Amino acid sequence: MAYKTILTVITAEDQTTQLDAAIDLTRREDAHLEVFCLGVDHSQAGYYYAGASAYVFQETIDNAMAAAEALEKKIRTRLEAEDIRWSIDSAVAQVGGLTTLIGMRARFSDLVVLTRPYGDAAAPDAVAVTEAALFEGSAPVLIVPDAGLPADFAQSIMIAWNQSEEAMTAVRRAMPLLASAKQVEVTVIDPSPDGPEGPDPGAALAQLLNRHGIQVDVSVLARTQSLISDILDRHAEEIGAKLIVMGAYGHSRFRQAILGGATRNMLGKSRVPILMAR
Repeated sequence: MAYKTILTVITAEDQTTQLDAAIDLTRREDAHLEVFCLGVDHSQAGYYYAGASAYVFQETIDNAMAAAEALEKKIRTRLEAEDIRWSIDSAVAQVGGLTTLIGMRARFSDLVVLTRPYGDAAAPDAVAVTEAALFEGSAPVLIVPDAGLPADFAQSIMIAWNQSEEAMTAVRRAMPLLASAKQVEVTVIDPSPDGPEGPDPGAALAQLLNRHGIQVDVSVLARTQSLISDILDRHAEEIGAKLIVMGAYGHSRFRQAILGGATRNMLGKSRVPILMAR
């Protein structure tokens, strides 16, 4: 399966790195790019004195609508100069409505391109957008680092493999990129001898990928640091990986998914693009 519908969600004018990456990937995949410009109303009922709420709410909604329209106008001008297939839309939502709104669009996309949801350069509402695409939309998400998407980002790929359902889903969703990579490594950290793959962790996954014509190396690493994310990040740098494929792990599923510790740590520190799914 190829990526034929690529979605990116823009909430601020300074997300040019994310848009550039989405355009480049759309061109590479000969896909259709859907750009969703979102104005977010952050008003909360209880924050205003009695009798003023209606006026305050209308003002914040008007501001969010104006921001979304300005974003759409600016990005439309940019897209008109690109030699790709594209469409653009805008909407306004309160924070509590982000999950369903983004999730519905992500559900009908092959891949969602976003920037890092953590860090000083993170876009407003980036965490909510990322979680909505992953958990509500069940879509694979490509997280673009602050420096942008390298031209050769899919030539050397590291799969963070822990034998979980989420990691397997991520591998399946990454198949279009894995199939074109020159180097793929399955990286396993401190596997249990009683795990589902027994004494040869990573071998079954390597066999699966080999049958698709993908040449794979398997590395089993000792847990030399307390955080798995630190080991993965360092190893990716050591082998020259340009993309990390990993499962996304979450906790609370009551109102909105909360990204788990390993996922959060990787997204907060990695300088390499990450493709996540669950």
